[in-house]
Amino acid sequence: MTDTFLDKVYDARDAASTRKLYDDWSGSYDSEVTGQGYATPGRCAAALASLTDDFTAPVLDFGCGTGLSGDALTAAGFQTIDGLDLSQEMIDQATQKGIYRSLNRIDADGTLAFAPGAYSAIAAIGVIGAGAAPVSMFHVLMNALAPGGKLVFSYNDHALEDPAYEAALCEWVDCGAATLLFREHGPHLPGIDLKSNVYVVEKV
Repeated sequence: MTDTFLDKVYDARDAASTRKLYDDWSGSYDSEVTGQGYATPGRCAAALASLTDDFTAPVLDFGCGTGLSGDALTAAGFQTIDGLDLSQEMIDQATQKGIYRSLNRIDADGTLAFAPGAYSAIAAIGVIGAGAAPVSMFHVLMNALAPGGKLVFSYNDHALEDPAYEAALCEWVDCGAATLLFREHGPHLPGIDLKSNVYVVEKV
């Protein structure tokens, strides 16, 4: 049986190796994950939409990949979406979908090339966890949000096995720096029986 990229993606690796994996995966990513019933983008977009009044305000799709998350955000009614990703090959795939206002590559150190508060909504869908962005990225994104802004994100079951991921959320919520508006455990990749938590937090 031929190994798929899904067989490799949750292994720990450095940023350069992660970028190479996603570059190599870009051509088959959509078919591979949708073939496993990839549900988290739709769940995240619906959760954010249920807590949104202004669908014209720009949303940052962080770790946009090939644009499956942008597709879900568009379907949920969001009208202006900017994308960032580590992999240029993934961005090239996302460009073909024609749904983003802008698409840019982010460096491995996670430095964001925009002023804090530039976005009142950020999505990190299937992005933070084993084999992808480290837990420190949660703090980077929260610091980047405007006061009153919302972050929708997910942790799959692999991430939930490591207490550090939910501890990062608790750091913000327990001290009153953020409010947890939504948390739900549900399907992520049903084809491989993997689930995820979807969260929406609001920065105070």
